[in-house]
Amino acid sequence: MGLCHDDHRHHGLSRLPQSGRGQWHGQPVERPVIETERLLLRPHIANDFQDCRAMWQDPAVMKYIGGIRATEAEAWLRFLGYFGRWQIMRYGLFALIEKSSGQFMGEVGFSDFRRGLGPDFDPFHEAAWVLAAAGHGKGYALEAMTAAQEWLDAKFSPDKTVCIINPENAPSISLAKKLGFRPTGEAVYNENTVRLFERLRPE
Repeated sequence: MGLCHDDHRHHGLSRLPQSGRGQWHGQPVERPVIETERLLLRPHIANDFQDCRAMWQDPAVMKYIGGIRATEAEAWLRFLGYFGRWQIMRYGLFALIEKSSGQFMGEVGFSDFRRGLGPDFDPFHEAAWVLAAAGHGKGYALEAMTAAQEWLDAKFSPDKTVCIINPENAPSISLAKKLGFRPTGEAVYNENTVRLFERLRPE
């Protein structure tokens, strides 16, 4: 299990009314930092943008995520969303930093993407992970997501979490199963077939 502490150096106040899982709590935004054996998981900071943009413009990374490289504007809007999730929902995506090198390796975490996939999917925390090419083949996704799930379970005790994966993305499907997800069906999202998964809260 990773070590976790909160970093309040870059915080703001969310001022949205209470609504579902996104609520204003009238408190500084928590910025949890989780340490694993090889990685540091932390919310994104402004200096991460170039690394994130490069990742979302890498064809190898985008192969199973729609297959389309992000434009500068799309990458920027996606990046801004990282900060909003933590402010509104008190959870979000963590940037993965390799402790030995300080290099950005990708991101993992949870979100509410409002995909419109139905009542068995949309109301629940959705897990997400994507690694930059430099992080492939090292087991970082499993290490990071295991720690992120432990943090989410301890913080929110969700009944279940969900995720979607391209049916051709065998490595991600294998990872999901190792994390405790099981397939529940398929759906069409953004004109692409995706496989739906769920993970029930551990007893």
